[in-house]
Amino acid sequence: MYDAVLFPTDGSDAADAALGVAIAVADAHDATIHVLNVADTNQPSLTRIEGQVRDVLEGEGRTIVDEAATEARQAGVETVAEVIQGGPSRTIREYVDDQGIDLVVMGTRGGRDIEQIVLGSVTERVVRSSGAPVLVVPPESDSEYPPESVLVGTDGSEGSEAAVDEAAGIAEASGAALHAVSVVEPSLLGLDVRSEQAAEDREGRFAERLEWARERVENRDVAVETALEEGDVVETLNEYADEHGVDLIVVGTHGRTGIDRRVLGSVTENLMRSASVPVLSVRAAGE
Repeated sequence: MYDAVLFPTDGSDAADAALGVAIAVADAHDATIHVLNVADTNQPSLTRIEGQVRDVLEGEGRTIVDEAATEARQAGVETVAEVIQGGPSRTIREYVDDQGIDLVVMGTRGGRDIEQIVLGSVTERVVRSSGAPVLVVPPESDSEYPPESVLVGTDGSEGSEAAVDEAAGIAEASGAALHAVSVVEPSLLGLDVRSEQAAEDREGRFAERLEWARERVENRDVAVETALEEGDVVETLNEYADEHGVDLIVVGTHGRTGIDRRVLGSVTENLMRSASVPVLSVRAAGE
């Protein structure tokens, strides 16, 4: 399913926590792992000193990737190690395109402080822009790969269509159970939730989405369980994952970068900050 896995690392604790998952994914799919460090020489404070800073940053980056690459090779995984100058998120995106990467695995520091919400992290920028799916691993996660249980959130969008396909592929390849979950929020677009007919219509639409998800994977060798839940989308998906022993959450993302998303966050980004298990984001085809 995956032939080339990219693991960008800056040597931080968050990146180190994701390395084991990246190696496990590459090993499970007999893929090559690309260990990448971006020497961020584009920072204004560094450009005054010219070559000396570049040499120092590249030297530090080489140490970081060599340590990670050694661990991957010791696990029997074919490994490529690279240090490239540039802006982190842009360089990662270009590397994905140039090298035909199928999956990016990254760590996240978690948390919801205002600086991260407004400015976004490198991981979140990659999630918004990468042409390949991005697997985000929280630092406290003890989930293993391949997963035994996969949760995919579906809301009927093109993004969730891509997510269902990706989740089904992983579940089939790993023999995992697949949970397709649709979450009805208590109030949508001013809908009067006290209206019995309105509530029935709304639940009917969400039930159709779940049936669509079931039909989409019916030709795969996958056991599917569907669930219609009510509540805040992020909180409900996290609670469902905890209650059902889910090892991996898969969701779609649209890749938009407007200020409303940077401040408020999307479902995908909020899940990345709060989930206790890895979150795989998949963009809709053509975005």
